Amino acid sequence: MFPFHGIDFLEIDSLLSDEEKLVRQTVREFVNREVIPHIEEWNREGRFPQHLVQPMGELGLFGANLQGYGCAGMSNVQYGLIMQELERGDSSLRSFASVQGALVMYPIAAYGSDEQKERWLPPLQQGKAVGCFGLTEPDFGSNPAAMRTRAARDGSDYILNGEKAWITSGSIADVALVWAQAEDGIRGFLVEKGTPGFSAKDIKGKWSLRASVTSILSFQDARIPSRNALPEARGLKAPLSCLTQARYGIGWGVLGAAMACYNEALEYAKIRKQFDEKPIASHQLVQETLVEMITEITKAQLLALHVGRLKDQGRADFAHISMLKRNNVKMALDVARSARDILGANGVADEYPIFRHMCNLESVYTYEGTHNIHTLIIGERVTGLAAYE
Repeated sequence: MFPFHGIDFLEIDSLLSDEEKLVRQTVREFVNREVIPHIEEWNREGRFPQHLVQPMGELGLFGANLQGYGCAGMSNVQYGLIMQELERGDSSLRSFASVQGALVMYPIAAYGSDEQKERWLPPLQQGKAVGCFGLTEPDFGSNPAAMRTRAARDGSDYILNGEKAWITSGSIADVALVWAQAEDGIRGFLVEKGTPGFSAKDIKGKWSLRASVTSILSFQDARIPSRNALPEARGLKAPLSCLTQARYGIGWGVLGAAMACYNEALEYAKIRKQFDEKPIASHQLVQETLVEMITEITKAQLLALHVGRLKDQGRADFAHISMLKRNNVKMALDVARSARDILGANGVADEYPIFRHMCNLESVYTYEGTHNIHTLIIGERVTGLAAYE
């Protein structure tokens, strides 16, 4: 693994403030020190580095773009740069931070009661509590409106029955934000660890996001007090708004994975010799590949930065963020595959980070809205015609 000094072909740093660059540098140093030396071991063992959760909280990385309750109150561009550097370390780390901040803290802040905010936001921000987000089910991912999990009213409580699948942090979470069909539509519920009838088990045998906890949540007559229902979260729009926040972070995060792969391929090509002992970086086809990689990374950087600026101005909507997620994840996966090709057989060895990033990005390509679903979201925006069925 070669040292990383940043990727900036088009002087994009000139568009960043000193505060934005400081945030990026702080997280970059944290990742270089605490993640890079150990990530291949964690990935081999399928182990999530839970010991990093509280240090990340102390750095203000959870819910960094939220206000109050100890949150850092950063801009959305600063938040994006955090996600970029975390995913340069590994998608698992960025996924954890995305779930904690965008999928658990954000809906509590946006839709929760004052009591729920006081109870959960400070410990989640500090990394003293872990949250997970239960929307996807074994049979329903892209069509969450058809979810089978039910919340039936029973006096002042709700009785929750159903199952959620592919849930990041599920078995280590202190609180699960679970979406279920209630008599008045889709509702969000805070289900605390240890609730009778609630269980979580990990999904084993993953070839992707191996350093992440991924779980199945099961609910069998789990009694949830009505005070644990998010009072302002009604209908499918609420969970989809959470996904919009997470997709924004992904659009930035995958830049980090792409940068790591490009950096590795470039440095490797400079020292790997072939054909008359010339470095392969001197060959036309390798240079063409590197040029395509850095061009696409640069375009994706500009897209992320512009959407971030629009978001800070309150002008970015879900279709803009779908374009960000769709374009940048595909770009990162293509860059990872090209980098693997440049390294040849070495590209599959975990002495180098490329194959790990490539496997992770295969999952990122699918979750938080598949590539095709984002195609349809943008298609509806530009034509005015929905084509989901």
